[in-house]
Amino acid sequence: MTLFRPPAEAYSLIIRIMDGCPWNQCTFCGMYKDASCRFQSMDEIEASISSARETDPQAKRIFLADGDVMALSHKKLKAVLETLNTRFPRLARVNVYANGHSILQKSPTELYELKALKLNTLYMGLESGHEETLRMAKKRETAEEMIEAGQRAQAAGLKMSVMILIGLGGIKNTLLHSAATAAALNRMQPRLLSALRVIPIPGTELYDQEQSGTFTQLTEFQALEELRKTIQGLDLESTVFRANHSSNILPMEGRFPKDRGRLVEELASLLASGTLDEKSPGPPPVSL
Repeated sequence: MTLFRPPAEAYSLIIRIMDGCPWNQCTFCGMYKDASCRFQSMDEIEASISSARETDPQAKRIFLADGDVMALSHKKLKAVLETLNTRFPRLARVNVYANGHSILQKSPTELYELKALKLNTLYMGLESGHEETLRMAKKRETAEEMIEAGQRAQAAGLKMSVMILIGLGGIKNTLLHSAATAAALNRMQPRLLSALRVIPIPGTELYDQEQSGTFTQLTEFQALEELRKTIQGLDLESTVFRANHSSNILPMEGRFPKDRGRLVEELASLLASGTLDEKSPGPPPVSL
């Protein structure tokens, strides 16, 4: 079974404690389509931790896979973190994928307890702040629920790494998607923000929608224009921004608020260059 991790976890010790994703209905995601969701027993988890310790007993960073580890009950997740703290004496942080729904299933007190056990960064896909776009994409949560989840987690001292999908609204909703996403991020104030471009992948519902003509992907030009408008609408107080995933047309990174102007100028310059494809999305990336 393929194991997925955020790019930032390339040098973390990765321990799988669940299989698949408990929601697994998003139209754009092909990551877990061939995997049934299953939470491992504590015996299995302890065996995985023991095996990982043999690989790297001095690990400082651990990423727990797979799709939504925050969906574990508070009691079980707390037990996992306690075990990790015991078995890895140099442990500094534990990071996980998390959906808005699973974060909201934890009370503020429970989130504080998990933070005290070195849970650190929650990777959450906001994707869009626009409700129609979220419903079309079959996200489980509303934008309001994901905003609340991000605010609650960060109030407990956890770090939110939020992902948005440029082009998810298609041509029909590009302006509404851009404006609502910037507004949602301004309310959430994530510490980390990643922008990816949506690519319809064979085997996903979004791909089928594109083939049938019910979803129209943005051209290269339109995708960068949407990213420019989104960045222009951001009012973030202290956020590290990256758009360096292989799906992105122009690799970018910076820190808000000081680099917002530079990022907008870089995009405006490329948009005015005449080099972007204004008729198609351009060639798909070699890898996603």
